[in-house]
Amino acid sequence: MKAADIEPFFATLQAANPMPTSELEYSTVFELLAAVLLSAQATDAGVKGEATRRLFHVANTPQAILALGQEGLEEYIKTIGLYRMKAKHLLETCRILVEKHGGKVPREREALEALPGVGRKTANVVLNVAFGEEAMAVDTHIFRVSNRTGLAPGKTPLEVEERLMQRVPKAYLQDAHHWLILHGRYVCVARLPKCWQCAVARWCDYQPKTPPPALKT
Repeated sequence: MKAADIEPFFATLQAANPMPTSELEYSTVFELLAAVLLSAQATDAGVKGEATRRLFHVANTPQAILALGQEGLEEYIKTIGLYRMKAKHLLETCRILVEKHGGKVPREREALEALPGVGRKTANVVLNVAFGEEAMAVDTHIFRVSNRTGLAPGKTPLEVEERLMQRVPKAYLQDAHHWLILHGRYVCVARLPKCWQCAVARWCDYQPKTPPPALKT
C-alpha cells in the first residue's frame, strides 16, 4: 500500500464506524484485563456469552476471584478452551495485583507483561482501551489485514505492530486497532475475503480481488 493511500484507507474506516469499541463486555479495567486474558484462542462471542458474563456477576475483582479458588473459577469458564490453564493464570494474576498493586491494574507495560497469561498483545489492549494510549494489539486479524492489504507487512506480530505504529497517521492511532480487527473479522476474512463488499478495496494491494459468489439458480 502506498503511503498516500493510508490516509483515505483509515478515513473511510472511520467514516463507517466513528467510535469503534471492543466487542468484549466489561465495566472496569480489571474486567477488561480478565476478559482479554480469557479470550486468548477463543471467540469474543464465546467469552462474552459463556464465561465473563456469568463470572463477573459473582466475582469481578481480584479479591473476589481469588476467593473462588481454582475449582470455583473453573466452573464459570469451563465452556472455553484451555480453561484450566486460563484459570491458573487468572488466579495468579489476581494474586499479584492484590499483593503488588493494591488490587489495581497497573498502567505500565512492563508491569502488565509480568502478569501470568498477559503478553504484549493483551498489554496493548489494556493500554489502548482502558488507558487511552496509542498502542496496536496485533492479533490474527490485524496480522492478516496488515499483510494482505500491504498496509504494514511483517513476518511476526511485533514487526507488524512496529510498522503500523510508523505508518498509521497519528489522527487514527487511537482507534486503528479496532477498525483493523473488525475489518479482518467481518470483511477481510481468512479463507475468502469479501472484496466485493469492502469499502477500502481500492487502496488494497491484494490481487486478484475476490469476486462475489455466484448466485444459485
